[in-house]
Amino acid sequence: MTLPTPRSRTLFLLAITATLGLFAGLGTYTFTYAHGLSYFSNDPTACVNCHIMREQFDGWLKGPHHTVATCNDCHTPHGFIPKYLSKAENGFWHSKGFTLQDFHEPIMIRRHNVAVLQANCVGCHEQIVDGINTHPGDPQKMLDCLHCHREVGHGPLK
Repeated sequence: MTLPTPRSRTLFLLAITATLGLFAGLGTYTFTYAHGLSYFSNDPTACVNCHIMREQFDGWLKGPHHTVATCNDCHTPHGFIPKYLSKAENGFWHSKGFTLQDFHEPIMIRRHNVAVLQANCVGCHEQIVDGINTHPGDPQKMLDCLHCHREVGHGPLK
């Protein structure tokens, strides 16, 4: 077995450094181009950075919740760590979908996000639904707020 020469080690390290630099550069460019920092805010306009969410944003502006709730109030858990874990997970799937163009159109909420939305509905309207919410935590028996109130968050469906 022969030991690598100093020149081959240098070339190997140079190749690794160049590859890492390329990925860091592309990642930084993509994050900047996609207005990545805006997704850390509570500003609803961040949700329309990509054109696919324009209809939902416009519906929210016309809906009854726009004066009392932002996108994050309904679509992310309220705890600090769960909120940003959810944002990271959704960011990954959104990035993948838009990069590979393999997302469902019209855009659909994922099962995990439906559960978050349901928990937030019940949390904000706890006093109203307490008497009728007879199976909290059991998704098979619990009332589904969206079943009857689908238009509340994003206005009338077309």
